[in-house]
Amino acid sequence: MRLLHVVPTYLPATRYGGPIYAVHGLCRALAARGHEVDVFTTNVDGPRDSDVPLGVPVALDGVSIRYFPSTYRRLYYSPRMRHALNELVAGYDAVHLHSVFLWPAYAAARTARRRGVPYVVSPRGMLVPDLIARKSRFAKNLWIRAVERRTFANAASVHFTARVEWEAATQIFIPLPSPVVIPNGIELPPAVVTPRLPDTLLFLGRINWKKGLDRLLDAVKAIPGVKIIIAGNDEEGLTPVLLAQAQRNGIGDRIDFRGPVSGAAKEELMRTSTALVLPSLSENFGNVVLEAMAVEMPVVVTPEVGLAADVASAGAGIVTSNLPEPLAAAIHTLLSDSGARAEMGRRGRALVEARFTWERVASEMEQLYLRVKAEQETHDWRA
Repeated sequence: MRLLHVVPTYLPATRYGGPIYAVHGLCRALAARGHEVDVFTTNVDGPRDSDVPLGVPVALDGVSIRYFPSTYRRLYYSPRMRHALNELVAGYDAVHLHSVFLWPAYAAARTARRRGVPYVVSPRGMLVPDLIARKSRFAKNLWIRAVERRTFANAASVHFTARVEWEAATQIFIPLPSPVVIPNGIELPPAVVTPRLPDTLLFLGRINWKKGLDRLLDAVKAIPGVKIIIAGNDEEGLTPVLLAQAQRNGIGDRIDFRGPVSGAAKEELMRTSTALVLPSLSENFGNVVLEAMAVEMPVVVTPEVGLAADVASAGAGIVTSNLPEPLAAAIHTLLSDSGARAEMGRRGRALVEARFTWERVASEMEQLYLRVKAEQETHDWRA
């Protein structure tokens, strides 16, 4: 099949976190299955632009990417992308949109609709009532009524990465035609078990208000000797606030802010920390949880994390409230039993092997594309 993925930002703009890696992982896996996979995106990378060629195909891992400049960065508006969509969309079997509230998805949906090409929408965690209420509630509700309602109503399918993301989206009261849950995947690393540091928790991800780090710092106050490594981008300037909270709690010497990590540094943290903690208030999936389980690291997550149900059913960690007291109790339970931690790690690895490899995920997505293409062809024939 010829597949077009449209996403506001893409590699090398890794500052945007898990969705960047997830979309490329999916595209790469689909290409490996023999599909022709193209990506339309912008060159926006925070306040800067990615150093990439513009408007011409760039090959990466079997995927062909076209980067376009944005003339209104807040919405990723790009006249050159609009021209390319108008010119090329009709040649694809299906279009996959990754985002809401941003211009590229709007433009691609309208163009695909006009050209009779079915499209799938992945909200990527952006249809959460609490997040909408916290950030530009009026503007986003207006955009939903004026723009997104039509985008979703005309979609061939809406893709969610976890059931919790689907359930949150139902509260927005917009059309969700043919919803399907297909998770993100991971490239399975070698099964190498290394000694882990004692009583060392790892938080890995963007430092963001919704991650619940303030509650984690309050929880750790009640557990003597526990250390926390916090690694990730901080574009909201929360690190000084969290450091001040740690000092007030008397645990300033036990908190280690590492900043963004990648490559060997990230791998070392994943393989040597005692456990991963993700106390998020909202997390549509939780790619870092997959990464931790893949290297046999036990995890502590909240019910709001998309993978929480999988963690609980597999016995790969502990699912608990992000309120400080129950969070502290869960961490204490985990740290007090090395045998249980090792068993959780083994179960997590087995879960990833069985359910979350990119090969399996791409196969499921392939079936979705084939279905929407067949339905579109049947509709066109009847018309």
